[in-house]
Amino acid sequence: ENREDMLSSRSNRLTEALEEANKLFSGVSCAREAVLDAQFLVLASNLGKEKANELHSEMTAFDSVTFAEDLLTFMGINRIEVEENDSDSEGTSGGYLPSNAWHKLGEETEKYFRRAPSFHYMLGSFKSDPPVPRQRIERQKKTTGGEEKRAMPAQLKKMEESHQEATEKEVERILGLLQTHFKNDPDTPISFFDLVIDPNSFARTVENIFHVSFIIRDGFARLKLDDDKLPIIEPSKDNEGREDDYGAGARNQVVISLSQQEWK
Repeated sequence: ENREDMLSSRSNRLTEALEEANKLFSGVSCAREAVLDAQFLVLASNLGKEKANELHSEMTAFDSVTFAEDLLTFMGINRIEVEENDSDSEGTSGGYLPSNAWHKLGEETEKYFRRAPSFHYMLGSFKSDPPVPRQRIERQKKTTGGEEKRAMPAQLKKMEESHQEATEKEVERILGLLQTHFKNDPDTPISFFDLVIDPNSFARTVENIFHVSFIIRDGFARLKLDDDKLPIIEPSKDNEGREDDYGAGARNQVVISLSQQEWK
């Protein structure tokens, strides 16, 4: 409430307030009172900082009100006329600046600002020709990372299609071998393991079993058990296997367990 009075260099109100706060702090017992004391200390520190900023080593303080009055006098306002106009018209304020007031102030302040004079560029006494245009070399645009990412699904789809085509071709090849062997010797049953097992590759054996499973699933061939309870395979005659499967409305699926030791 007494901010201006406390900031005055002739007043000791801020010191008195700090001494009173020290006396009150000795009786503090609650947290709320300690918070109030801390808030007062922050406020007093800010006031002390502002008061210290106004001090000068030469003991001369800048008074903005006095400076404004001197500035108006320099710019051409007659104080006597201003007071007479104020007494005559209570609701209006007189003392308008002359038309050349700011120009007069500018001429005076121009002496205190040093700057280099401006200059203009000269083209010279000869007529300059336009520069020869340089031949532009077109560079190949780099593909952004987004385009590469967008191309990835297409590549994966193409790889998936090529893998599917390879599987179909391998199934057709095995089916052709099975049908050819059965035509040459229809009375001799074909052992399932003799057909699918590759003596030199366990992985190739697994692939063969995988491909033969498509032939059996689609009804192009069927599995039976011989007298030794070993599976034999034979191609279906006139798609009878497929008709039986679709007519029955059920599919029998078998999981074959084949370890590497059994393959050997």
